[in-house]
Amino acid sequence: MRAQVVVIGGGHAGCEAALASARLGADTLLLTMNPDQIGHVSCNPAVGGVGKGQLVREIDALGGMMGQAADANAMQYRMLNSSKGAAVRSPRAQIDRWAYQNWVKARLEREERLRCCQDLAVAVELRDGVVAGVRTFFGRHIRCRAAVVCSGTFARAKLHLGGREWPGGRNGEPPARQLSESLSALGLELFRLRTDTCPRIDGRTVDFSKLVVEPGDEKPQPFSFLNDRARTEQVPCYSAWTNDRTFEAVKNALDRSPAIIGKIEGQPPRYCPNIETKVARFPEKRTHHLFIEPEGRDSCEMYLNGFSTSIPPDAQEEMVHSVSGLEKARIVRYGYAVEYDAVRPTQLRDTLESKRVGGLFTAGQVNGTSGYEEAAAQGLMAGANAALLASGRPPFRLSRGEAYLGVLIDDLTARGTDEPYRLFTSRAEFRLLLRQDNADLRLTGKAREIGLVGQDRMERVLRLEGAITAVRGVMEALHAADGDRPGQLLLRPEENWGTVAARFPELAAAPPRAAEQIEIEIKYAGYVERQRRQIARLERNRRLAVPADFDYGAISGLSREAKEKLSLIRPETLDQALSIPGVSPADAALLLVKLRR
Repeated sequence: MRAQVVVIGGGHAGCEAALASARLGADTLLLTMNPDQIGHVSCNPAVGGVGKGQLVREIDALGGMMGQAADANAMQYRMLNSSKGAAVRSPRAQIDRWAYQNWVKARLEREERLRCCQDLAVAVELRDGVVAGVRTFFGRHIRCRAAVVCSGTFARAKLHLGGREWPGGRNGEPPARQLSESLSALGLELFRLRTDTCPRIDGRTVDFSKLVVEPGDEKPQPFSFLNDRARTEQVPCYSAWTNDRTFEAVKNALDRSPAIIGKIEGQPPRYCPNIETKVARFPEKRTHHLFIEPEGRDSCEMYLNGFSTSIPPDAQEEMVHSVSGLEKARIVRYGYAVEYDAVRPTQLRDTLESKRVGGLFTAGQVNGTSGYEEAAAQGLMAGANAALLASGRPPFRLSRGEAYLGVLIDDLTARGTDEPYRLFTSRAEFRLLLRQDNADLRLTGKAREIGLVGQDRMERVLRLEGAITAVRGVMEALHAADGDRPGQLLLRPEENWGTVAARFPELAAAPPRAAEQIEIEIKYAGYVERQRRQIARLERNRRLAVPADFDYGAISGLSREAKEKLSLIRPETLDQALSIPGVSPADAALLLVKLRR
C-alpha cells in the first residue's frame, strides 16, 4: 500500500492536514481508529473565541474547512469583545456537534486525492533517517514520503474519574500506546499533559426560568470569507453561577479528585482549570460563572461549560444539583480527565517537521496545545508542508508578523510549553495588523501562490482590494465646505463610517467590507506605527539587564502567566525573559518600559 503523505488521526488537526495535503496534489491517506469519529467535537460544542476566532478566519483564508464547517452547522454566533477595539474582536459560534462532524467527514470524502482508512498506526518506519512508511495494527506497511502525526489526546492515554482509571483517549475509545513507543524510539522527547471534560445534562430536566438567557448577535457574522452572511436560525444559550452549596460539594470531594491528590502525572491547562482546582486554589472565591450550551439542534444534551471535573459521579451529581435551575438535572455523561503523551515542540522546525527525523510532522494536541482551533491551524500547516516536501517543493512558512498562526508556531517551536498551550490575542505583538476581519487580505494571496486555494477565492480577494482602492480614491477627492475630509473625520473617536457617509453621500454606496477595512486602517494607523516602534525598541534592548530583585507584580498589564514565570525564573536579561515559555513579546515590551523608567 502506498501514499505520498500519511496522516495519522482524524481529529481537527488530522482533518485539516489531510485536506491541505490533498489540495496540494499529494496522494494522501488518512488513518483513523474510527471513521465515524472523524471531525469529532469532543469537548465544548463551539468554534472560535478570543484568539481562537482569529485562527479560524486564517484557516479559512488559507483554504481550510473549519470556518465553512462552523457556518454550515452553527446554532448561534457571537462577536466577543465587540465593544472593544478591532484588534481584540473575536468571532465565536455555537455549533451542532454531530452535524459538524458529519459535514467534515463528507467534505473529506469528496476530496479527489484523499482516502480514509480504518486502522491504527503503531510505528513510523525510516530509511536513512527519513520517513519511509507507516506500520499499522492490521499489519499494513504503508510506504510514504511523509507522515503527519495528529494523535490528539490518544498517545499512551489514560482516563480518570474519581478513584477509577483506565486506558483511553476519549471515554469509550482506546489509546494509541504503540505509537508513543515508536516516537520515543525515533529519539523524540515526550512529556505528559492533561485535560478535563465537563458533564453533559438532559436539557428536558433544566428549569430555564432560573437561568440567564444568552442570545446570539442581532447581526451575526459568518466565519468563512466565502459566506457574505450567516444563514442560520439562532438558538439561545444560558448562563448561571455556582454558589456556597456548590463550593462545599466540590470541597468535600477534593480528597477523591485524582487531579488534587496527585494521581495524574500530566500538567493541566493554566487557562481552563477544572472546578476542583478553582475551589482548592481560590478558596476565597465562592462563585464561578457557568454557561449551559446546547449540543445539537436535534439533541436534548447540554454542555456545562465551566464545570470541567474528574471528581466521582456522586459528587458531580451533588455539584450540578446545587446550581439554581439544575436542581433536577439528569447527568447524561459525567466529566472525566484524560492524560496523554505530547511531543516537546521545541524539537520541531517552524514547518512543524521534526528536526531529528526528516519527513515526520506533528500537529495538534500532540504538540502540547489545547483547543480545536490551535489543532486545526497546525494541521493545515503540517499537511501543506508534508505535501510540499513529498513533491520536492520549498516549504510554506508564516512569521509572527504575518499571522496568528505564525505566532502559535513560533511560540511552540522557539519557546516551547510545559502545559497545554492556548492562543490569546495578547500573545501577538502585531495584533493591530493581525485582525480577524482582514485574514483573507493578509493570507489568501500566499495560499494561492502554493496552490492551497483556487482562483475563485482569489478573485474575491482581488475584488475587495479593488473596491478598497476605488473608495479611497473617492475619499481623497472629497472635502466639506469647512475643509474637513472623510479621513480626518474618521480619526475622531465619535465618528464612524455611517456618520461620515451621511456628510459625504458619495461614500454611501461603498461595499461594507471595503468601508470596514478603510475605517479600521485610518483609526488605528497611529497605534500601528507606535506598535512598530515598540517592537523595534525591544529588539535593540535585548541585552538590557534585569535586576535580581525586580518586582514583576508591579507591572500593570502584564499577564498573570508572565508574572508567575518571570518571578520564578528571574531572568538576567530581557533576551532571557523573551525565551521563557508564556512570556510574549508584548509582555517583554511592558517589561522594557518599566526597566527604562
